Amino acid sequence: MALLEILRYPDPRLKQESDSVENFDDSLRTIIADLEETMRAGPGGVGIAAPQTGHFIRVVIVDVSSKPKIEQHGRMVMVNPEIISYDGFAKGREGCMSVPDYTGNVIRAENIEVEYFDEFGEKRSVKSSGFEARAIQHELDHLEGLLFLDRLVSRRSDLFKRKVYK
Repeated sequence: MALLEILRYPDPRLKQESDSVENFDDSLRTIIADLEETMRAGPGGVGIAAPQTGHFIRVVIVDVSSKPKIEQHGRMVMVNPEIISYDGFAKGREGCMSVPDYTGNVIRAENIEVEYFDEFGEKRSVKSSGFEARAIQHELDHLEGLLFLDRLVSRRSDLFKRKVYK
């Protein structure tokens, strides 16, 4: 396993759409292991998308289990994920490893259902809500070349300089 470099805004590669995964092999699982190690090495990381590390394939990892008292499904590796239904909308604060100096308010669906494959090519489906649903949508945006900055409610009043704690 290896820590991967995180692409940072305004790197133009972050705007690139990712390709579907065709082969569920050891090479894919190595990338996934490296992604997970990279996600867990960052402060407060609950998700990572392959394109954030220069791998332009449709793979994300989401694990919000470190956040107490929220509904969650534990560690999810999602390959070729697609949101098939959503409802309800809410504004919430988001941050991103690719935009480390800022957070912002973004409107997302409160409830979603996602179909995807796991790292072994098994088809899966999950219904998610609240913070976990927000994290999934955030990571799936990376697969389309979108950042939370592209979805800010208002650039003037909903973008915030991240506080640095010593």
